[in-house]
Amino acid sequence: MNRSDRFLQALLIVSLVCLSWLGMMVVHECGHVLHAWLGGGTVTGVLLHPLKISMTQVYPNPHPLFERWGGAAWGCLIPLGMLAVARMARARFAYLVRFFAGFCLIANGVYIGLGSFDRVGDAGNLMSLGTPRWVLVLFGAVTSALGLWLWHGLRPTKQPVCRGHAIGAFALLVLVVVAELAFYRPGWP
Repeated sequence: MNRSDRFLQALLIVSLVCLSWLGMMVVHECGHVLHAWLGGGTVTGVLLHPLKISMTQVYPNPHPLFERWGGAAWGCLIPLGMLAVARMARARFAYLVRFFAGFCLIANGVYIGLGSFDRVGDAGNLMSLGTPRWVLVLFGAVTSALGLWLWHGLRPTKQPVCRGHAIGAFALLVLVVVAELAFYRPGWP
């Protein structure tokens, strides 16, 4: 592998991991927003920033349990839907969407499942609203296992990294970071 191929490989890996982290928070918060609206709540703010943990504030929130489950549920379903579309379209970049979907399933699963033991974030909210720990642990185990299964099918190849995929992932990462910084409201929260 020559120096150019190694650079493209590193660019793709770093861009994809960072993009997956930021994208996971976006789809997770979209789930909170969707469930807040469906439940008759008013979204007062969504924090998306490349250097912060995302969050959604809803007030009034007539159905907080429904709204809290929306983040993890849609944080898994949206990426799986994206993967289904990429596969149906036989997109050459479907393996990148597969990585993203696996990442989102694992991240949301670990966040909810393990978060139940320290009662942090959404897991803590869900427990205080009456969800038993075993439900959160089961959700975490199932989604994390499915995410690992998706990743298991990703095999290393001797083919060089597609230049367009590496540059495209990096460009999308830059676009997401710029958009998050442009819409960030300093001082919140």
